[in-house]
Amino acid sequence: MTVQSLAKELHYCEALVRAKPTNPKAYIERGMAQFKLAQISQSLRDFDQALRLDPSLTPLWQRGLSLYYADRVTEAIQQFERDLTVNGCDIEETIWLYLCMARLEGIDVARNRLIRTAYPVRQDPRSFMQSVYDFCAGACDLDEVLAEGRQSDRGMFYSHLYLGLYYEVMGELAQAQFYLTLAADHFPLPDYMWHLACVHKQLRGWTTSDKP
Repeated sequence: MTVQSLAKELHYCEALVRAKPTNPKAYIERGMAQFKLAQISQSLRDFDQALRLDPSLTPLWQRGLSLYYADRVTEAIQQFERDLTVNGCDIEETIWLYLCMARLEGIDVARNRLIRTAYPVRQDPRSFMQSVYDFCAGACDLDEVLAEGRQSDRGMFYSHLYLGLYYEVMGELAQAQFYLTLAADHFPLPDYMWHLACVHKQLRGWTTSDKP
C-alpha cells in the first residue's frame, strides 16, 4: 500500500471514530491505521482509549506491538501476558513476549522462560511459525527456519520477519537488517505484520537488504 492509500484508510477511520465515539472497535481501527503510518504514540492513544471504553478487551495484541515500538517494553510484556491468559496457544504473541523479555533481561533468560512458559504452545498449523518458535527456543537452526519458509510466500515473509526481529534482540544488527528488510521489500502481503515490517524498517532507518 502507498502512503496515499494509508492516509485514506486513516481518514476513513477518523470518520468512523466521529460517527461512533463510544465504540472501542472504532479506536482500534484508527490505532491500526496510525501504526501503519508509523504514528506509534497516536496509535497507543487510540488503543488506550479502546481499553478505557471496554476494560475487558482481550486480546489487544495491536497495543502490545505499539508498546514494543514505543520502547515501553515492560508494558508490552503485560499486554502479551494478559492476551495469553485468553489464548495461551497463540504462537506469535508468545514469540513477542520472548522478544520483549530478551530486550529487558537478555536472550538466555528469555529462552529459559520460553521453554518453561506457563502458556504451552500447541502445534501451529503454519509450519513456518512453529519453526520460528523452535528456533527461538534453541530447538532448530537457521537453515531449518528458512527451509520451512520456502514452502510459501507467507512462509518466506514470516520466517524473514521473525529472523530479523530475533537477530535484533541478539544485538546482531547487520543480520537483523538483512532479514527484516528482505521481508519488507521482497515478500509483501496484505497483512498487518507486513506493515509492521515496513514500520520497523522506517523507524530503524534501514534501507538495504544486502547480505552482511
